[in-house]
Amino acid sequence: MFSERIERLMGSLIREILAAAQRPEVISFAGGLPAASCLPKLDFTGMPQSLAQYGTTEGEPELRELIAAQARKMGLDCTAQQVLVLSGSQQAIDLASKLFIDPGTPLVTEGPTYLAALQSFNLFGASITAVAQENGQLSPEKLDQALRNAKPRLTYLIPSFQNPSGACYSAENRRALAEVIDSHGLPVFEDDPYRALSYDGEAPAPLVSHLKNTPWIYAGSFSKTLAPGLREGYLIASPELYPHLVKLKQSTDLHSNRPGQWFIAQQLASPDFPAHLQSLRDTYRVGRDAMQTALEKHFSDLADWQVPKGGLFFWLTLKRPQDTRELLKVALAECNVAFMPGEPFYPDPEDGIGHLRLNFSHAAPERIDEGIARLAQLVRQAAI
Repeated sequence: MFSERIERLMGSLIREILAAAQRPEVISFAGGLPAASCLPKLDFTGMPQSLAQYGTTEGEPELRELIAAQARKMGLDCTAQQVLVLSGSQQAIDLASKLFIDPGTPLVTEGPTYLAALQSFNLFGASITAVAQENGQLSPEKLDQALRNAKPRLTYLIPSFQNPSGACYSAENRRALAEVIDSHGLPVFEDDPYRALSYDGEAPAPLVSHLKNTPWIYAGSFSKTLAPGLREGYLIASPELYPHLVKLKQSTDLHSNRPGQWFIAQQLASPDFPAHLQSLRDTYRVGRDAMQTALEKHFSDLADWQVPKGGLFFWLTLKRPQDTRELLKVALAECNVAFMPGEPFYPDPEDGIGHLRLNFSHAAPERIDEGIARLAQLVRQAAI
């Protein structure tokens, strides 16, 4: 009695792990949760009463103007008329899936890539090809080959502080990738929720800013910089795609939370917002450095990794591969430590054997060493 796509419906492993990690004794490196101390006070004093009424699908004009201005500063040439405010940036993935994917539709991503994007793409029946990253970059030649072979309707990329790998593509790499994408004329979706969380200099301009003749979608989020509970995100799209995305949102939820949009706009327009972002970076840099120190102490003989220059995650490759999904079960049951297995971040989970993702923003720095030590002991025992 259900639609055929329900057979492809997968639960969210992140949500399941977060539920299990709610116990106070658990040290969680699993989700991408902001530090509780970094969440702003939700003060709605002065909000117009008119925002209790239905609003426009596109979003509040003030917020759209602020988002467009912010995007232009990043190097993306756009207007507010290309901005669509969303119920979290995850909605951009849902709308793009509805716009481009039928059962069997080819789609190209990085390998690894954001597991919730894979969840959506699989739900709609995409046939996914993953292009492996190399030393924190994406090979233009391998992307070109994948596009030639797969002939996808959509390419999905996360160039800045990628989830889960933490990779940040250089400006040269982005320009080269844009040239390849332009040569094929195939739509591209750039997901960019972590850009503001840069600890060692600004991220390069968005990849889509280098495109000349290819339709594109650029998605951003306020969940990592303000309050994820408000579920406010946005997309910016090239003019030929934008009207279709607006209609798809109308059929989904009419419009996003108007009080939340008002709150976000107040924050973005505040002269204190740059200081807030700097405070976030300073706080998370401490967590990153604490985890790097703990990994060097406990994992140097067990795994390889790169120090992320931004975002919220370390991506570990075990020197003796093991299924980290099974490792997680033991870690939660015996060590009270949670992390994200690497397997769900690949279209073919078997390609992720021996990888794991560790978040450094939520656990207090003083607990990071303890949790990493417990996890290292477990990895050693499992490798025997």
